[in-house]
Amino acid sequence: MSIKTELLAELAAHPGECLSGEALGERLHCTRAAVWKGIRALREEGYTILAGTNRGYVLTDLSSRLNADGIRSRLKKRDVPVTVLEVTASTNRAAKQAALSEGAPHGTVIAALCQTEGAGRRGRRFYSPAESGIYFSVVLRPEKGVQDSLLLTTAAAVAVYRAVKELFGKELSIKWMNDLYDGGKKVGGILTEAISDFETGTLEFVVVGIGLNLYEPQNGFPKELEGRAAAILERGQEADRNLLIASAVNALLEEACRDEISPVYRQQNIVPGHRVRVVTSHRDYVADAVGILPDGRLEVRDERGKAEFLAFGDVSILFDS
Repeated sequence: MSIKTELLAELAAHPGECLSGEALGERLHCTRAAVWKGIRALREEGYTILAGTNRGYVLTDLSSRLNADGIRSRLKKRDVPVTVLEVTASTNRAAKQAALSEGAPHGTVIAALCQTEGAGRRGRRFYSPAESGIYFSVVLRPEKGVQDSLLLTTAAAVAVYRAVKELFGKELSIKWMNDLYDGGKKVGGILTEAISDFETGTLEFVVVGIGLNLYEPQNGFPKELEGRAAAILERGQEADRNLLIASAVNALLEEACRDEISPVYRQQNIVPGHRVRVVTSHRDYVADAVGILPDGRLEVRDERGKAEFLAFGDVSILFDS
């Protein structure tokens, strides 16, 4: 990790506190000249760092822009690649490419200010305009191997729930299997894509893509999303995007170690107990959602009382039933 990144992490860990060049040099095992060089580089990237004679340095604004160092400095695992793109077709696509061609390690993060082809499940698009949300993907290569991408989807939903609750005090709802809701409207989504090793039959790695609407777009949501999509914050409310992404990634890496779904996933899920419409590749039917199994599958009972255990498919709640 570079001196610049370590320096940013130290300043971010002591908000509003002046840290002398000497103290920073001792903590980072570098010279005061190296500290000054790092401070200058951070200022050139847009960070506001004040300095006073015989007082030291203080970071006054870390949330002004989305950037790799701002994310990395808040990660618990800081030795992983973090890339921030101005515009990309899809962060999932970029992450898969990095994993396949560059061997991107476990925990690699790719984020973007805007996606032109943000991907959702079943070939849908996730609307991803600039300045409105956070859009990022994480490469997962767990040491024990990837056993079940469904569990990783539930882990990602819980990770975003935890990060939003911690930073904004807001509790999001989860709709099986991969949607995040607030006030009955969708505010975020998760797309988990697994790459298999056909020789061994195991999953080589998984890319988890997360999109979350922070603010309503300046020109509003597209017509097809009106009344169905929302944002978690009002324009004017402060949001440190770097911290939010880092907090979600930290939580995801913890949740991904589970052998079964988190109790939070059940607790916050709005599907069980409702009449639902189920659409799979071979069937479209109405059923009652009974509950969520430890492995993440949704138990439903169709109109004949026959139990089905869903690991995939679209489920929509029939609120007016």
